[in-house]
Amino acid sequence: MKSLVFALALLPAAATVAAAQDGVPDLKGTWSGKGKSIVFGHNPHHPGSQSADNPPRVRDIDVTYIVDGQDGRLAWGRSASTIANTNEPFAWAISADNKSIVGADNDGYFRITLLAPDRMDKCYAHNGTSPSGSIVATCYEMKKVN
Repeated sequence: MKSLVFALALLPAAATVAAAQDGVPDLKGTWSGKGKSIVFGHNPHHPGSQSADNPPRVRDIDVTYIVDGQDGRLAWGRSASTIANTNEPFAWAISADNKSIVGADNDGYFRITLLAPDRMDKCYAHNGTSPSGSIVATCYEMKKVN
């Protein structure tokens, strides 16, 4: 009898875990957003002659992320800005809460929070060891456009 009671007590927890796994968001498609970045130095998305030793600049950025594929909690694709069509590859991993995402591209890292199926708060940073030697940090909202 005690075993049956214990098994019944665990049933809601198992159902919650199964529901969370079933709720993996579909990220495939095109995401677009505009925001501001703090930049030391320069790179393809923030051109100029400044070095990382110069004062920082606050710059506008308009980017597109195309999520080409997804396998469960893993997603991948390419990104570009209105200034540089770099088609830079990226990889993202969705956590078990189905809202938090971490990821990386050629020179930086993502921290993303899904706000709705078609909205995310995307933060991105890279440090001075990136290929360009620039330092960048930014956070802004992105919307799924298709």
